[in-house]
Amino acid sequence: MFGVHDFFLFVLSGLLLNITPGQDVFYIVSRGASHGWKIGSVAALGVGTGCFVHVFAAALGLSAILATSAMAFTVVKFVGAAYLIWVGLTMWRKNGNGHDAENDEFFRVNVRKIYSQGFWTNALNPKVALFFMAFLPQFVAVDAPNKPLAFLFLGVVFTLNGTLVNLAYAWSAARVSARLGKGGAFGTWAKRAAGTLFIGLGIRLAMADPVS
Repeated sequence: MFGVHDFFLFVLSGLLLNITPGQDVFYIVSRGASHGWKIGSVAALGVGTGCFVHVFAAALGLSAILATSAMAFTVVKFVGAAYLIWVGLTMWRKNGNGHDAENDEFFRVNVRKIYSQGFWTNALNPKVALFFMAFLPQFVAVDAPNKPLAFLFLGVVFTLNGTLVNLAYAWSAARVSARLGKGGAFGTWAKRAAGTLFIGLGIRLAMADPVS
């Protein structure tokens, strides 16, 4: 089907990888904990959309440019690092409130920003592009009649499964915050912790080697 093999192994491997916390999960959890499950879900959808950038890049072979061109990797790397640091500083500047997600006006004003932050957090990470280039080919049949279509199929499945996992993270973070964070205290702590982590991740990405 679509020129792929071991599809169920791919799905299982993908779910295990998606469950493993990374910068996307930390962003989603911080938004869910500080603003509720609605905003956390918007963040998860933004991350999922950003992942599609890498899916199409892998299908078209554009990710190979990042894998072989030190200049291209460096440019994307520093742009992504700067964005992560900016997101981290933003999280520190603004306190969270666990009840804001129930405010329709807050949701309307901020949903686009939350969504775009989730999108760019994933889309500007060159490591994600390299991951797709390394992971997806293992499940593409050598004699696949249309390899780009096989890449696209696997990438869409991986992203959809990952989005479901991220939505679960958003819901769980909101539930924990509602129980432990009276007045949004837990949400504020989670947001600041995530902000610190994002600054660290940005610095780490800036120092990353293309072949690491």
